Amino acid sequence: MADLSPREVERAEFCFSIYDADGTNVIDAIDLGNVLRALNLNPTNATIEKMGGTAKKNEKKMAFDEFLPIFSQLKHDKDQGTYEDFLECLKLYDKAENGTMLFGDLQNMLLTLGEKLEDAEVDTVLKECCEPEDEDGFIPYAPFLRRLCDREEESNQ
Repeated sequence: MADLSPREVERAEFCFSIYDADGTNVIDAIDLGNVLRALNLNPTNATIEKMGGTAKKNEKKMAFDEFLPIFSQLKHDKDQGTYEDFLECLKLYDKAENGTMLFGDLQNMLLTLGEKLEDAEVDTVLKECCEPEDEDGFIPYAPFLRRLCDREEESNQ
């Protein structure tokens, strides 16, 4: 791909190979999102499906030469959210402008906005990434977001 550097292609090959279970340079399309996230992209489930990802195992296979144009397109997609973008969103809930927000607001946001999470998923994320609430029910949101983003990067490596 002309718009990807040799280093980016090498990284893509490496991440792709992690999900290539039998060494045939082919992955199950259910892992498309995992490979893209391992490359530090944040595609939505709808985007993954649109790009050829599947919800069921063994429904479709994808070769590396099919994957590379998808990676290239999404890498240049301006709709990808970054830590800074998410931080700006959480600042909208910081009424006192002191780096905190209500724990309940964060919980509600995760349950109702965008690609909604299930109750159990929200419980896990909050348990693993949130600091304890203060006596008024507030949490610092920047450390939560940093842990969440770092956790996602670690799970995709």
